[in-house]
Amino acid sequence: MPTLPASVDIAIIGAGAAGLGAANALAGSGRSAIVLEARNRLGGRAWTVQASPEVTFDVGCGWLHSADQNSFVAIARQLGFELNTNLPPWRERAFGNAFPQAERDDFMRAMDAFYERLWQAALKGKDEPASLSLEPGNRWNPMIDAISTYINGCELKDMSTLDWDAYEDSDLNWRVRRGYGALIAAYGAACPVALSCNVTLIDHSGKRLRIETSQGTLTADKAIVTVPTNLIADEAIRFSPPLPAKVDAASGLPLGVDDKVTLALSDAEAFPKEANLRGATMRTDMGTYHIRPFGQPCIEGFFGGSFARALEDGGEGAIAAQSIDEIAGFLGNDIRRKLTPLYESRWAHDPFARGSYSHALPGHAGDRAALAAPVDGRLFFAGEATSPSFFSTAHGARDSGERAAKEVLAAIGRQ
Repeated sequence: MPTLPASVDIAIIGAGAAGLGAANALAGSGRSAIVLEARNRLGGRAWTVQASPEVTFDVGCGWLHSADQNSFVAIARQLGFELNTNLPPWRERAFGNAFPQAERDDFMRAMDAFYERLWQAALKGKDEPASLSLEPGNRWNPMIDAISTYINGCELKDMSTLDWDAYEDSDLNWRVRRGYGALIAAYGAACPVALSCNVTLIDHSGKRLRIETSQGTLTADKAIVTVPTNLIADEAIRFSPPLPAKVDAASGLPLGVDDKVTLALSDAEAFPKEANLRGATMRTDMGTYHIRPFGQPCIEGFFGGSFARALEDGGEGAIAAQSIDEIAGFLGNDIRRKLTPLYESRWAHDPFARGSYSHALPGHAGDRAALAAPVDGRLFFAGEATSPSFFSTAHGARDSGERAAKEVLAAIGRQ
């Protein structure tokens, strides 16, 4: 990896999927570029770890959503990454009796009716809280809200109806056997990146941009900012002169919280591969579980929204402890001796993310376009939050980085 240069044509802030998408798009352009990454690794919120010799775990994103439109599918094939195209276990392959099939069917009918009301509200152009589309008094409302925390990282009251409707989902979800994070790191392996290089200030008051980092200062003609919205909203990266419109837009697109845990499962062959475990809990504070993903000897747990944030606040190990308690409640106490915590995420406490992925607050669906808009032909913005229809996804982030790179080259061409 290169050391920090004194000057470049284009500085890219952040080596997540968006920053790497921009860097790859600029390769061969004849312009010098460098990616400035605060972490000591590539990938941002995409991160694969070897949780044990038998378990590969995506700490961040794990599913290639809308696989028929996902740009990482072609990249995976080009780089020799095996894709798993089996259907996900979310609606089918229920395990145990915690959620009987008749109840599950009734829940899905309530969920589909909610989606229909939400769609009708969006057709009327109402940028209102998605919670207003819940049927008053429906017994499944708390669990429908739980699904929102998994999808959006927030409860329905904090979700814009128009933003929900803008998201494109072809309902085709694939996985990468070696890990989505591993794929994105491989995609960026040839990019010029300065790691452990935290950007704190972008001064655009002079003829050239002056960028202050933890490794020193460099100048650039253009910059592509790809960091999560919470860092802009909190002004962890400052602009001089200030950019209040960007701060406001980022504040309207906060990162919700979704966290994952993987638990080693002994006697794994007694359990089905790729099974789903979820209870009819009638509450929003609940997890959902994936038994033996890829046939591995483990169970993955998933938590979202304010419940995930509260578990993070409980400290290291709180997510794993909650998972084991809930699984034991479904399958009996004997399961406890078969489960061993391996790894858990804590994205809200990650200083360079401060959350998982963006959602638009009610009344703020238009903030994605506002955040994506260039400033003075020198500052350009990318990241999943700027994607008009694939926000909250890695491929939406990557595509936005490529879009910003094209905007930069077009601006240079005009000059």
